[in-house]
Amino acid sequence: MKLEVCIGTLARQVEIQRTGPNQFIVGGEDSAQIDALEVAPNTYSILVNGRAFEATVIPAAEGVLVRCGGREFHATIFDPRAWQGGLGALFGAEGKQRVIAPMPGKVIRILVSNGEAVEADQGLVVVEAMKMQNEIRSPKAGTIERIFIREGQAVAAGEALVTID
Repeated sequence: MKLEVCIGTLARQVEIQRTGPNQFIVGGEDSAQIDALEVAPNTYSILVNGRAFEATVIPAAEGVLVRCGGREFHATIFDPRAWQGGLGALFGAEGKQRVIAPMPGKVIRILVSNGEAVEADQGLVVVEAMKMQNEIRSPKAGTIERIFIREGQAVAAGEALVTID
């Protein structure tokens, strides 16, 4: 998957290739072997070329807020596919997962119901933003535990849509 990642005013083209469960090669100007695992909601244990980090990734307006190594920065990812299942789609979701709206918009359709079994990457909700319909996908296989929204409702970026267990 090719993405453009902006951190502050620095923009980079990167390619992410999944090489195994929770393992990726991230390329661009320099490539790195990444092992990433969500250890708590929004908290990831990450190995970058064997060096360990813990990062907290919090949905924010127009991207995410990342806290890592005592530093904090805002990052934006430009590729709708990267956001379809939230960050769990990139890092491999474990346990209960809350799926959030990646951008403000209006809920057009809810594709699942409470108690329904879903597969990883299955469509959950269709949100219209900037005159485009975006299908929000499941970051993992599981069961829909709760639906927080209704059709026709306006949602903010970062607002909970559904919980999957």
